[in-house]
Amino acid sequence: MKISIQNHLDSTYLKTPTQAGISEKETQQKVHNLVQECIDNKFVLAMIRPEYVVMAKQMITEVKSGVFVGTVIGFHEGTTCLTDKILEAQRAIDDGVDELDYVINYTAFKEGNVDLVKKEVLEGTKLGLNNNKKVKWIIEIAALNDLQIVEITKLIRDIVLENFDKEQFADVFVKSSTGFYKTTDGKPVGATFEAMQIIKENSGSLSIKAAGGVRNYADAVKMIKLGVSRIGTSSAKKIVDGGDIEGGY
Repeated sequence: MKISIQNHLDSTYLKTPTQAGISEKETQQKVHNLVQECIDNKFVLAMIRPEYVVMAKQMITEVKSGVFVGTVIGFHEGTTCLTDKILEAQRAIDDGVDELDYVINYTAFKEGNVDLVKKEVLEGTKLGLNNNKKVKWIIEIAALNDLQIVEITKLIRDIVLENFDKEQFADVFVKSSTGFYKTTDGKPVGATFEAMQIIKENSGSLSIKAAGGVRNYADAVKMIKLGVSRIGTSSAKKIVDGGDIEGGY
């Protein structure tokens, strides 16, 4: 029996006009179309860049839709300083965002600067949860080996479990990817079943999000059965309709 996957889908558009090779006006139209598609199909969330949060919230509020708006913080390298990440997240909160997807400083983590990473997870999560926002930490699995995926997932898990209330744990996610990381060996840039299994086994009571790499309805169902709460994709409608994605996020 076919199951509904709409309430697991974060429909996503995160390219800048320069990255897409289009104008700002055309980009705004793409974001508008994405939000409308979320409303029409009852996807759980529209994932967009911070500068479009106000427009998206206005569209959703006008039609009394239950669609949430999420945005990315420190995107896409994750190397911006904690102060800048907090300021960016606060602006998004002020604009009415519902969910904050931080890119963790995985470069600092790989270099052994674990204290920096712990501090940003603590402060970024605190800001989100204190404002009743869901918080996701993008760990960029394509930049990490399996052991590093285990270690960074446990780091996020332990910070949350040690500093927040039990009823808040499910509002913090470990998320796989930005979709913008460039690999040189043909390695997938988005979520894989193997990596999501590793995250699931080490995330404790936290939620998990598979971003990118989900190519069709069957893959989406497999991810959900694995324990994934959210799936980020730029082709949500195509997946729901039973199509296959070639390339893209």
